[in-house]
Amino acid sequence: MSGGGHGGQGGRRKKHEEHEEHENHERWLVSYSDMMTLLMVLFLVLFAMSNVDQTKVILLQEGFNQAFGTNTVLQGSSSVLQSSASDSAGIDLAAGSGPAGQLTESEQALVKKAVSAAELAKAQTRMLAAEAEAQNLTEAQKKILAALTKKGLAGDASFAIDERGLVVTIVTSSVVFSGDSAVLRTVGQRILDAVGPTLKSLPNDIEVDGHTNQLPVPTVNYPSAWELSTARASAVVRYLIGDEGLPAKRLRAVGFAGTRPLVSPSDPRSVKVNRRVEIVVLSDLPDDTSSLLPSAAKTVT
Repeated sequence: MSGGGHGGQGGRRKKHEEHEEHENHERWLVSYSDMMTLLMVLFLVLFAMSNVDQTKVILLQEGFNQAFGTNTVLQGSSSVLQSSASDSAGIDLAAGSGPAGQLTESEQALVKKAVSAAELAKAQTRMLAAEAEAQNLTEAQKKILAALTKKGLAGDASFAIDERGLVVTIVTSSVVFSGDSAVLRTVGQRILDAVGPTLKSLPNDIEVDGHTNQLPVPTVNYPSAWELSTARASAVVRYLIGDEGLPAKRLRAVGFAGTRPLVSPSDPRSVKVNRRVEIVVLSDLPDDTSSLLPSAAKTVT
């Protein structure tokens, strides 16, 4: 009996031990499964987050690059950004929408503020450059006017600063050019003698524009007013090179005939005022900055 009892107890003990071993094994599987599930969820979340953030980085990068006119803002790792270049195609920056995510309102506001701030900074920079150029041109104007005044010729020239630069207008009355002629007379040479030294000291290129009035008077020595206006501009250029020593590469002559009148042909002054030569000290500023010269000149004293 006792043996049977012992055997029964041993059998129960053995089964109990086997049962404990079986329970331990099942718990390990559950823990392993839970761990693998959690890891899978973690990596899925990380992957999803990386895709959204990556798209946002691309959106922000495009916005900042647009604002600052560069391709280096928020550039980061080229492998990350370039790998999503195709995914970011077609992203509407203004709406902030894309295939993998979208910018929040605060992020869109950040981009808009960056664009506005960059545009304001660019505008201020252009205006400062225009004001500095206008100041230099105004100083040149003062020197030319002083030289003309010294020779008693101040009334034979007028000045303006437009988007091209400093414009010195010489009225080509009979004392400068005779009618239907491109030969500089003595007074015309004296005017250029006064203007030349300042022009030579400047680094700017010079354009000489010839203009005729709109009177329907046929030319005799030239086929038309086009050739006459160009010949007068060329005569001034030749004098500035040969007698004033300006480098030829800095000069060019252009004829406009009567296509750019200063005053209306119906104005009695047009016969004299529109018949002129303009010596233009050309600005080398970019077009979007040189267009600010007229307004910048008003602030310069």
